Amino acid sequence: MGYILVVDDEPAMLQLIHRVLEKDRHFISLISDARTAINMNFSKYDLILLDIMMPGLDGFELCSQIRSCADCPIIFLTAKIQEADIVRGLGLGADDYITKPFGTDELRARVNAHLRRDTREKKNAFSISGIMFQINAKEAEFQGKKLPLTKSEYEICEYLALHHGQTFTREQIYEAVFGFDGESDNSVISTHIKNIRGKLTAYNLAPIETVWGIGYKWV
Repeated sequence: MGYILVVDDEPAMLQLIHRVLEKDRHFISLISDARTAINMNFSKYDLILLDIMMPGLDGFELCSQIRSCADCPIIFLTAKIQEADIVRGLGLGADDYITKPFGTDELRARVNAHLRRDTREKKNAFSISGIMFQINAKEAEFQGKKLPLTKSEYEICEYLALHHGQTFTREQIYEAVFGFDGESDNSVISTHIKNIRGKLTAYNLAPIETVWGIGYKWV
């Protein structure tokens, strides 16, 4: 499940992609005019699908303008299959391309594969379990609503979410969040986790799992 932006000037293509990708429970934003997308907050997306041949501002130019502020994979949708065009697109920072017309199964497979294996360092934002982490602002959102986390609670969630699937002891979490010179005891982590769970339960979220005898992990 990820936040995906689709930029294409063909309404029918936008609707097709939306229908296909929503089957995998992705959150999808659709843009038909590339010029209106330039000033968007691209950092909140996990993947961007970008058509090349668009009037006014083509996909190549848009990609070159947003690559520095988008941490996520960018996949071109293109009818251009000449090697020079492919090389140009990848050189501008795109991660892959899908040739039009494409099969819906191929689209789903390519998108999900990139979401699974994207390991680039997150500098702006990332999403997991339906929660959007705004790294610079140190805030977390769910379905557009800011989660009421304290600074310490946010830091714990961000650390576990960035390393989802890995189990950490209370000591490891404490050192990562508060540092070696923290002024409290690592047992405070258990209290923070309890409070985090209480707040997330209100949104039917339960991403933090207790691994008995070891610690906690984000699942």
